[in-house]
Amino acid sequence: MKIEFVASTREAEVLAVLVHEGRTFQGRGAEHDAATSGALARAMGAGRFTGGSNSTLVVPAPVGIDAGTVVLTGAGETDRFDDLALETAAGAAYQAVKLSGAASLTIDARDLSADQAARAAFAARLAAYRFLKYRTTLKPEKTPSIETIKVAAADVKAAKAAYERLAPVADAVEFSRDLVSEPANVLYPEEFARRVKGLEKLGLEVEILGEKELEKLGFRTLLAVGQGSVRESQVAILKWNGGRKGDQPIAFVGKGVCFDTGGISIKPADGMEEMKWDMGGAAAVAGLMHALAGRKARVNAVGVLGLVENMPDGAAQRPGDVVMSLSGQSVEVLNTDAEGRLVLADCLWYAQARFKPKFMLDLATLTGAMIVALGLEYAGVFSNSDELANNFLAAAPKVGENAWRMPIPDAYERHIDSPIADVKNTGNGRAGGSITAALFLQRFTNGVPWAHIDIAPTAWIKESKNPTVPDGAVGWGVRTLDRMVADSYEA
Repeated sequence: MKIEFVASTREAEVLAVLVHEGRTFQGRGAEHDAATSGALARAMGAGRFTGGSNSTLVVPAPVGIDAGTVVLTGAGETDRFDDLALETAAGAAYQAVKLSGAASLTIDARDLSADQAARAAFAARLAAYRFLKYRTTLKPEKTPSIETIKVAAADVKAAKAAYERLAPVADAVEFSRDLVSEPANVLYPEEFARRVKGLEKLGLEVEILGEKELEKLGFRTLLAVGQGSVRESQVAILKWNGGRKGDQPIAFVGKGVCFDTGGISIKPADGMEEMKWDMGGAAAVAGLMHALAGRKARVNAVGVLGLVENMPDGAAQRPGDVVMSLSGQSVEVLNTDAEGRLVLADCLWYAQARFKPKFMLDLATLTGAMIVALGLEYAGVFSNSDELANNFLAAAPKVGENAWRMPIPDAYERHIDSPIADVKNTGNGRAGGSITAALFLQRFTNGVPWAHIDIAPTAWIKESKNPTVPDGAVGWGVRTLDRMVADSYEA
């Protein structure tokens, strides 16, 4: 999507005008209405459009407006008009006219600040994301026609500068969405590793560990997950050194199960195709590192991605196996479909041992129990650090991503005690499944401040209600993590 900032709305193909709840025009909207002798207001009065959030009204441009079409886009209540309300309005405007046949959409932001004008462009760009790589017979009328977003700004130069700070985050979200959208026959562990290796062009240092190196280092619980696949397991390590030399880094760990059959504890066939996005945590961490490097964040950060396939061939691990982890703790594997925690266990231990970080935060599509607990719109947050949890929870709503803190009570530790090993990889039955999974991970943090974000509910969406988030891959977590780093950890 091409983004342009312009000084006027003249000769717009499609002109987006913001309207607040109660049919009150934002900024120059009143001037547009006056130029049409009130035709825009009459169009609103003839229908149910009131300016509510995420609503639009598309009308042929009346005489008096130098445009082909006008889209009135709801900005919500005037006293609640913030960055997210603006993002929704800009995203909704794009969604309303994306198939119109017009090649450009102009958003009138001349009465908004330069930062807000940039935010409108950022939102429209996120709204325009589509994964159409494999759609070879899509009819033209089903293909979005808008190729350029123009934002009319009072200070074009300042708006461009503000957008340049946001564009790397949009790049990162799109990168993460692409990873999650790819089918597993295309994006397997080695291909995932190759794609993040390509981020070196942004200034990241990227190190890839293959199975020989992982075996030598002792990543046995991670390797046990992937031993049933013909695809080689990988660990990708991404480093960004934007802070002061010698400062402790902050560490992020991502579960990257590129396809999860469940292994020998095989999943039901219905819905198994969705398990291509069981690497959403690794995609989010890769997206974060992309964003930090792209905007030259003033922080030292490291990302560790555990990349495997969980397949059920004759070499696959079995229920009842005991595996020695990198930490030296033995793990009884009762259910091979509880594999993500085995991947993360070795990656967490490696991250804290090698990098000595200020904190570790992992993201994983870890448990179906998280969906049972919180539904499909909230990620679960588990942490041994109030400060870290609060920083994450403060950042999430600022970018429109929902998260809720969950307990990790000591009393539940007994549910993952094993009679023959140090720990078992499932609790006692279905009760508290997300909690016992988090408690399992905590045993591999070595007391380092840590948070676990279970994004099973939020990594993929089937019917999005957010105009800046298309159906499918969300890229959930990239924006929250980037905002958390910017607000709480940059120099």
